[in-house]
Amino acid sequence: MPEWLTQLLAWWQPDYIQAHTVACTAGCEVLRSIVLSALIFFTLLTGFAYTTVLERRLLAFLQDRIGPNRAGPLGLLQPLADGIKLAFKEDITPAGADRFVYFIAPIIKVIPSLLVVATIPLGPPLMIPWFDGNWYRIPLELAPNVNVGVLYILAWLSLGTYGIVLAGWSSNNKYSMLGGLRASAQMLSYELSLGLTMAVPILITGSMNVQTIIAAQSGTPILSWFVFQNPVSALILCIALLAEVNRAPFDLPEAESELTAGYHTEYSAFKFAMFYMAEYISMISVSMIAIALFFGGYHFILVDQVPILGPLVFGVKVVIFLSVMIWIRATLPRIRYDRLMSFGWKFMLPVALLAVAWTAVSLIIGDVFNSQTAYFASSAVFLVVVLIAAAIIYRPKPQLRGDVVTLQPRGAGYVLLNVVGGVISIPIRLFTILGNVLRNLAPRS
Repeated sequence: MPEWLTQLLAWWQPDYIQAHTVACTAGCEVLRSIVLSALIFFTLLTGFAYTTVLERRLLAFLQDRIGPNRAGPLGLLQPLADGIKLAFKEDITPAGADRFVYFIAPIIKVIPSLLVVATIPLGPPLMIPWFDGNWYRIPLELAPNVNVGVLYILAWLSLGTYGIVLAGWSSNNKYSMLGGLRASAQMLSYELSLGLTMAVPILITGSMNVQTIIAAQSGTPILSWFVFQNPVSALILCIALLAEVNRAPFDLPEAESELTAGYHTEYSAFKFAMFYMAEYISMISVSMIAIALFFGGYHFILVDQVPILGPLVFGVKVVIFLSVMIWIRATLPRIRYDRLMSFGWKFMLPVALLAVAWTAVSLIIGDVFNSQTAYFASSAVFLVVVLIAAAIIYRPKPQLRGDVVTLQPRGAGYVLLNVVGGVISIPIRLFTILGNVLRNLAPRS
């Protein structure tokens, strides 16, 4: 056997890999950053293009239509056709617009949607062999080991709203201005709930490092994800992220029924395409944030044993989240603006505070008894107390009915039937409670 082949085979032995594994050096870090930045940028742009196809095909399926199927095989070239169409549209600038702000606003909207994912690991570190005989440990996040990664995410999410507000103001259009004001008010209302729910994984792990938060959700598949430790907080986070990216039913800043289009009324051609692109890239970005904080990140079956599966698992989770967002758009109508604000301030914020208190109390009890079982038991008790309190506060008003006399037996069969019926009625009762919550948020006439 040739010597070079013997050396090559020796490189792949576990003992050799363990002995010659080194961290990424300065030159390696520069190359890693360039390659990973290009891959993330290309993936987000490609993901934006085909998220539009996914949305149109899925909406067509849910509404019993066909969807795009003419441009290319199975309609896969539809994003290219849409891009060519937008590039050749007439680019109009309003006469009274602030030209500098008008041109820079779409850029301000796009940049945060791209940079917000810089601290999110797409998979476990990969071992890459090099020509010097060493194996280099390559992190799969653009900015590894950022100790305030959650704050970084929250900051970039907030900055994206500036592009919408400035676009509405600079267009010199009253409808656009109202759309921008709606976006700012909506961001302020739901950002508080978003920040509170982000505190839950920070409390559990004691760190703002996203890599640490994802690593804490490894172990037993699925059950170690934070969504099972605090499902209320995970639900509030998903709703708040949906409102942050102005997706239905929270798409009031671009409501065509009352604002003709909203903040982008005066935009056309490529500048409108940038707003369009920012919205869909933001959908991918917020999906990645929710997955990293509450849904295990890249962790799933066999990922710890085969690290190359990490990015694939992460991508599948993102597609599932995107499909759920599209499903919500096809299902729920747009919320009236006063109810949108009431829902954010009167329901989302108090429930987010309760969710954080739930985690804090459970962690204290778990530390006192030095038991993970005590932590989960206290979490379950807290959830039951919250559900009972919600049922009492938002119980439906009694309705007067005619006298009805029924004879009900009180045997063992009656008790068993009531127990089974009670268990079956739990999800129905939860929907009823949510309906009463939304009705109570409506202004009294």
